[in-house]
Amino acid sequence: MNQQARHRPLPSLSARHEDPHSYPAGVAYLDGQFVPVSQAKVSVLDYGFLHSDATYDTVHVWEGRFFRLDLHIERFFGGLERLHMSIPFDREGVRQILHDCVALSGHRAAYVEMLCTRGASPTFSRDPRDAVNRFMAFSIPLGSIANAEQMQRGLHLVISDRVRIPPASVDPAVKNYHWLDLVGGLYDAYDRGGETALLLDFNGNVAEGPGFNVFAVKDGRLATPATGVLAGITRRTVFDLCTETSLFCEARTVSVPELRSADEVFITSTAGGIMPVTIIDGAPVGTGKVGPITMQLKDLYWDKHRDPLWTSPVHYP
Repeated sequence: MNQQARHRPLPSLSARHEDPHSYPAGVAYLDGQFVPVSQAKVSVLDYGFLHSDATYDTVHVWEGRFFRLDLHIERFFGGLERLHMSIPFDREGVRQILHDCVALSGHRAAYVEMLCTRGASPTFSRDPRDAVNRFMAFSIPLGSIANAEQMQRGLHLVISDRVRIPPASVDPAVKNYHWLDLVGGLYDAYDRGGETALLLDFNGNVAEGPGFNVFAVKDGRLATPATGVLAGITRRTVFDLCTETSLFCEARTVSVPELRSADEVFITSTAGGIMPVTIIDGAPVGTGKVGPITMQLKDLYWDKHRDPLWTSPVHYP
């Protein structure tokens, strides 16, 4: 390096890199104690970090009540079993930890996650059976895939050419952090003027997006992709709401042309609930406005957040 280059001042960091230790307010649980989220750390040798070898589940709290918590816990334990992981807590123990994370954080609207990583091996063995699995949980303020404006006028979605990881490779019933295909799809969407993305399945049909399932409405009938997707809890909730309202809803193959020609399209996620889509690949969906069935289900979905059969209260200190 020449003398001039050695003394050349380093370029200033962009705003997003100024504070690498900035975190949302919240409480985490790990290693037997509750700590501020900013103090929750994972080893660089943890296979959850190095290999994305982990499973998780997320549930939300709205107006101080968990929504369908039992279903999320059940799916989490199913993921543990499929990945040959174990934690030192039963379902009730996990429920209590999640409750305490929220209660200690004070959040009345919260995004709550339970997760287990493969952990690390004391000898850095490549045999996953040698790793000590690690359970963690946290509560932070609730966020949404769609912001307030997008919820009002509908999301602008782009269908990426990327193929979602096929179920023959990774079981989609197990929530995981294998998101590089989804993140690539997001950048495809951004490059084409969209706000979020849908990926395709291994047969070129519609699959899912980054953290959400998708529904198409045509002539009053609903359809959502059946294979190659996570069976989301909010997706399941739509089926339950359709049963209550006598709407026809089925899980089956959904082609790209079918989605584009739908009367209404919406996506579903714990992070946002039922969210309308009004533009796909630059073209309007139906009338280009949020449709009546989407609105009906969305309103009913949020009404259920006050139903004691669907929710459980947080007892704050």
